[in-house]
Amino acid sequence: MSQTKTWTAETIAVGSELLLGGRLDTNSLFIAERLAACGVELRYKTTVGDDLSDMVSVLKTALRRVRVVILTGGLGPTIDDLTREAVAQATGHRLRRRKAALDAMTARLAEWGRTPSTSQFRQAMIPAAAEILSNPVGTAPGFSLVWKGTFLAALPGVPREMEPMVRDGVLPQLQAWMRTQKRISATPMIRRVLHTSGVPESVVDQALVGLVPKGCTIQLGIYASPMEVMVSLTGPAGAEGVGTIEQLLKEARTRLGDIVYGEEDETMESVVGRLLNEQKLTLAVAESCTGGLIGHRLTQVPGSSAYVDRVAVTYSNRAKVEMVGVPSGVIERHGAVSADVAAAMARGIRERSGASVGVSVTGIAGPGGATESKPVGLVYVGLDGGPGEAMTKEFRFHGGDRAVIKQRSSQAALDLLRRWLIRKGC
Repeated sequence: MSQTKTWTAETIAVGSELLLGGRLDTNSLFIAERLAACGVELRYKTTVGDDLSDMVSVLKTALRRVRVVILTGGLGPTIDDLTREAVAQATGHRLRRRKAALDAMTARLAEWGRTPSTSQFRQAMIPAAAEILSNPVGTAPGFSLVWKGTFLAALPGVPREMEPMVRDGVLPQLQAWMRTQKRISATPMIRRVLHTSGVPESVVDQALVGLVPKGCTIQLGIYASPMEVMVSLTGPAGAEGVGTIEQLLKEARTRLGDIVYGEEDETMESVVGRLLNEQKLTLAVAESCTGGLIGHRLTQVPGSSAYVDRVAVTYSNRAKVEMVGVPSGVIERHGAVSADVAAAMARGIRERSGASVGVSVTGIAGPGGATESKPVGLVYVGLDGGPGEAMTKEFRFHGGDRAVIKQRSSQAALDLLRRWLIRKGC
């Protein structure tokens, strides 16, 4: 290993399915942020299929060029799970059945009323000299070792198993080892995030022109996705760096105003839920083109039963009439995709449920169903909070397929509710 190698890292995502288009590697995003907080820069991200010689080759390359290597995937019980064998070949540490790994796996299976199968015994085969990383969720143990000046960890590819193992196993071990490597300094980095909604990337970019002074070590990032534009500020975690980032973050909030709906890991549905909880209000939703997506997002938030009263999928015209009382004449005059119907749906679901506020959405998700006057992407959102508290808003979402239009419609409905709740709570 080169003595000039600094605190750099490489992730290796293992699995042929990642190369065939069936799945995406999202683990490296989580790992990159956690390593940065320790002062380790993720320099390479590699994906490799379930071929042992290929895995050994990419692993040897990684061990030569970085100080931290984290593999995800390939630790299951099947014959194509070969991460253990690849590490053994690349490092020269033979595989041994480890009692601690076997006991933990057996205990976990016993909790589920099962006993280990013959193939599952393979999961207890760990390279000699490696430390076992316990898996608090699944049966596959991970492991870590230091080989010729490089820290290596192997973890399951399932995010809900990998993430706690990084937080509670890999990072404490890595940081302890880094403290023994005194000749190499590390600069921990921090990243602060703002989430915006309702405007395109160009608007956010224009609002933040000149935010970061020239020569400043803070990096500004603007990332667009179907439902939002995310703003990030990344820089050194030292006192000066933190102060600078906090000052820039404050200025960014001021410039962006109420299009900022959340920070860090907040989601639109969690923000709406918090506002409903704070004001002790309940919510009922009538969905058409989103097909229950708004209800799904709301109920993904723990504790949402405190404020979500009900969600009705009123997809057909008959459902709109029977379930939320939309007058059939309104549908005949204006069409199911109209501001009038959205208003009637929101009013109907609120009145029939007795909830504090009703929200509705009706639109054309495509690819069919459009007319010359009502194109794909035309969506109406309704909100009814009682007398004098009703509104509708028209959206025209351009580009994107049916799934994207549904996502953007659900985000727009929740954002309209968020803004109403903020005004109401002032």
